[in-house]
Amino acid sequence: MVFETLNVREEGPVLFAEIAAPPMNLLGPELVRDLVSLIQRAEADAAVQVLVFESADPDYFISHVDLTRIKEYREEAAKLTGEPSIGLLFRYLSASRLVTIAQIEGRVRAAGSEFVLACDMRFAARESAIFCQFEPAFGQVPGGGAAQHLTRLMGRSRALEVMLSADDYDAELAERYGWINRALPADQLGDFVSSLAHRIAGFPAAGHVVVKERVNAIALAPVEDFGRDSDLFGEEVRAPDAQRRIAAAMKLGLQTRDAELALPGLLGRLD
Repeated sequence: MVFETLNVREEGPVLFAEIAAPPMNLLGPELVRDLVSLIQRAEADAAVQVLVFESADPDYFISHVDLTRIKEYREEAAKLTGEPSIGLLFRYLSASRLVTIAQIEGRVRAAGSEFVLACDMRFAARESAIFCQFEPAFGQVPGGGAAQHLTRLMGRSRALEVMLSADDYDAELAERYGWINRALPADQLGDFVSSLAHRIAGFPAAGHVVVKERVNAIALAPVEDFGRDSDLFGEEVRAPDAQRRIAAAMKLGLQTRDAELALPGLLGRLD
């Protein structure tokens, strides 16, 4: 499998997909196109049971969507779901027969966080992983499923704290809040995830399917709820105040690698 923004390697029934979309792993149309193609190919191959996502960038796993190319990346998402919606693409991934694991080093913010939330399991490097849902800083609801996942994982009060603060959360606090399964030392993370992925892949695929189906029936929000959040984001991001705040953030360095290393400070300077 050859992609523009993913480095994929096969280890028997486990696929490892390393995200490599410089300069900062923005979720733009190229990465969405590759994710759609990867999911389609992996689902079509009965030998593939587990899909592990990693990052080639130690500072950014997926930073967030490319705010300058929203229409383009939504059109790429529609090639899998029939709807121009990142939220529905991520929801599709959650419902897939594939078992998905996010091995997180660096920052996952906004849609980056929503992507790892769509994965079945999340394990993060204690020293470097950072989590954030910053959409409310621009007056928007997260459009990729964060409200659905975080409320179920954390409870109402912590989900409101995370989203309304638009602040960064380190791996230890993310673990305590339920954002991730575990925070692990960086030098142990890869071996742990690989071992877990291969262990899961060694069991019958039919068990994966039925277990996911039953757990999703309890914990995964209906497609309509993801669609509603996606529609709200699409409406709100075009609102004049949101556009003004996004433009102000761009002037301060939004979507530049160095400025986003300390994104909460940048967001706090918006008026």
